[in-house]
Amino acid sequence: MATEEQKKIKVGLIGFGMAGQIFHAPFIHVVEGLELVCIRETKEEKIRLARSRYPEARITSQADELIHDPAIDLVVVATPNTSHFPLAKQALLAGKHVVVEKPFTATTAEADELIQLAQQQQKLLTVYQNRRLDSDFKTVRKVIQSGVLGNLVEYKAHFDRFRPLLKGNTWKEQEGPGAGIVYDLGSHLIDQALVLFGLPKEISAEVCIQRPASPVADKFEATLYYERLQVNLSAGLLVRELSPRYTLHGDRGSFLKYGLDVQEKALNEGALPHLTSNWGVEPETIWGHLNTEHQGLHFMGKVESETGHYRGFYDNVYAAITGQADLEVKPEQARDVIKVIELIMQSSQEKRRVRLS
Repeated sequence: MATEEQKKIKVGLIGFGMAGQIFHAPFIHVVEGLELVCIRETKEEKIRLARSRYPEARITSQADELIHDPAIDLVVVATPNTSHFPLAKQALLAGKHVVVEKPFTATTAEADELIQLAQQQQKLLTVYQNRRLDSDFKTVRKVIQSGVLGNLVEYKAHFDRFRPLLKGNTWKEQEGPGAGIVYDLGSHLIDQALVLFGLPKEISAEVCIQRPASPVADKFEATLYYERLQVNLSAGLLVRELSPRYTLHGDRGSFLKYGLDVQEKALNEGALPHLTSNWGVEPETIWGHLNTEHQGLHFMGKVESETGHYRGFYDNVYAAITGQADLEVKPEQARDVIKVIELIMQSSQEKRRVRLS
């Protein structure tokens, strides 16, 4: 938390679409050490919403104006995927700390260039991998670390939705670098897997289009191979009946978790974290189910979910900028996510298992 003696970190947010208004601004706003001073947006309805929620923030239509504002310390890039790299590069060259919405970049080469530039400029660079702070993933991580499953042999994670119709006027359904479901929902699943298990030895995958009118991939399945562990990740947009979000099997037990972290739904409905009691608390109806025999005791029943809160990402960003903590989402980790995505696409195109170099 900031004290009166500590300088506020002044934040400029580029983009007030879904990412900016739903996933970034509300959590920047609740961190005492951060001050949202400028928002770049061009659409009138979004400008009105920004002004109503953050009346003290200046609104500009020009990203250049925000980036080169000497009062701004931290630039948040919450724009379409194709603009992540040029905007982040411009902000770093202007001497700003930078947060980039996931996916980090379209290629590992772009990611490496930004990492090198951030090091040269001695500025913080990180990526908004907020799903590390989902209640379900935090619970999965705690279960694994507890050892109650023994030696883990299988890990499955799904991120499915039912959207048979195209949204139409959205950049997410337009061809281009960084487009498609692997970069979108897959970025979360891959980041979570790498946090838990590190980089795999090999990858096999299939990426396809299931909705005939879709111009970009809307379904993927990937298997990440480790020494004694197989990690299966998948996402699709034609899944009406949901399977478990997470399925874990070990030589001591199994853990299954249905349901999705409640924060996104609350945010989409207009709820704000600083005005909502029990933020990020999952209902008991979607707590996970554990079946294990550990240390001679058999247990079968529900496991209370951890509380999710995306605020933790910006708490850490503030602490890292002010030298109070290490950065949790390191840019090298985000680069590795892009590397895995590239290998998933290669495996699918070549219809073979590929090795990490």
